[in-house]
Amino acid sequence: MFTILVVEDQKNMRESLVIAFKRAGYHADSAENGEEAVKLLKEHFYDLAVVDLKMDSMDGLEVLSHIKNANPLTEVVLMTAFGTIDSAIQAMRRGAYDYVTKPFQLSDLLSVIERAMEKRHLSEKARKIQQGIENTYKFEGVTGNSPTMMRLMNTLMELTNSESTVLITGESGTGKELVARAIHNNSRRRDKPFVVVNCGALPENLQESELFGHVMGSFTGAVKNKKGIFFEAQGGTLFLDEIGETSLLTQVKLLRFLQNGEIRQVGDNKPMYLDVRVIVATNKDLENATINGTFRKDLFYRLNVIRIHLPPLRERKEDIPVLINYFVDMYSNKFKKKPPEISGEAMTLLVNYPWQGNVRELENVIERAITLTKGEQIVASDLALQPLQTTDTFDSASEAGGIKAALALQERKTIIESLRKYDGNRKQAASNLGISTTTLWRKMKEYQIVSKTSYNVEKTQT
Repeated sequence: MFTILVVEDQKNMRESLVIAFKRAGYHADSAENGEEAVKLLKEHFYDLAVVDLKMDSMDGLEVLSHIKNANPLTEVVLMTAFGTIDSAIQAMRRGAYDYVTKPFQLSDLLSVIERAMEKRHLSEKARKIQQGIENTYKFEGVTGNSPTMMRLMNTLMELTNSESTVLITGESGTGKELVARAIHNNSRRRDKPFVVVNCGALPENLQESELFGHVMGSFTGAVKNKKGIFFEAQGGTLFLDEIGETSLLTQVKLLRFLQNGEIRQVGDNKPMYLDVRVIVATNKDLENATINGTFRKDLFYRLNVIRIHLPPLRERKEDIPVLINYFVDMYSNKFKKKPPEISGEAMTLLVNYPWQGNVRELENVIERAITLTKGEQIVASDLALQPLQTTDTFDSASEAGGIKAALALQERKTIIESLRKYDGNRKQAASNLGISTTTLWRKMKEYQIVSKTSYNVEKTQT
């Protein structure tokens, strides 16, 4: 049976909702204020919370933060008066599922709750599937409950008995090496070497020698025989990161190996045969590279047998709380510290941050916070991140995009100045600009002016 927490300061409304939810087949508890709700959240787990936005002492946004801190999987539905819809939309950005506007029909609220419970059920199902996967397979560091990660884990399970070459694509920091290691750890080669090579770190004139080895005297400086990295990976898996950085000559030799397992050391005409599985990764567009001639088409087709794409973290935000918990536990164990809690404000900041460095950047931020935090809770200031900071894409766009981009930049700056002038009061700012509050909200969303904090930050930087 699903459990619901009703947080409402009006007694009649609170009691009526509890009765209605129980009649609908849910277990329901209630709290008359935010403080009581926080206490209940420490003692019980709730699948969903229905929270009034406007309450004395602690408002609905603060309760939302506490709920998401206590359990990120708990869904939250807000009840709001018409005049506070903007705040409700802001709350949805912070993780609320939906909102209903007072006065509302009970049937409408129950419909929203039914959809939220369906999402909660799917999230729990995904969590159990992931837990089963983790108990059966060694997917260390590859975690998340988004549909994308579920599909990825299914693909990794299907690859356990495969020897095919794998091409992993995605932005820097998305976890390509972790996926490659997971493929190796669940293959028949798990007890053999897993060798990682960053091709971008190998000088072009030494790539052949480093990868395939050389014989003494084959070139200036070759004072002794060298086996090469392929020999180190014999029987196991060789992970070639940044494969797009290899020279055309190295690509020829790699293609030969993929076709028949044959390598030739620099300065030696005698072929040698090795048993090595190759997994490659790139953050570049290899198909485009084949068009401009920097990457061989035949090698691309040979590498592109099984392709796994890792989307950026900003496109799978539902995985962020899961990753945070994973890194908190990992670094707490490493530094022999009690795992701290994540405050609601800190969790909101982490979920909404753009993460240009993806999972690697998130991991570094959590490691730093675990290292420096002395208390039992990580707060926003421990993260060294600008609260909901906007990117400066408009300045660069105005330089390269001509008049249209320049006008957009000026419009954005004008909106920020008006909001700053009226201390964030959108109604007054919109009146000053000669536009409706709806238009102002749309423009703020379009130009990524997401909070009062963001334009105050810009003020201090100008």
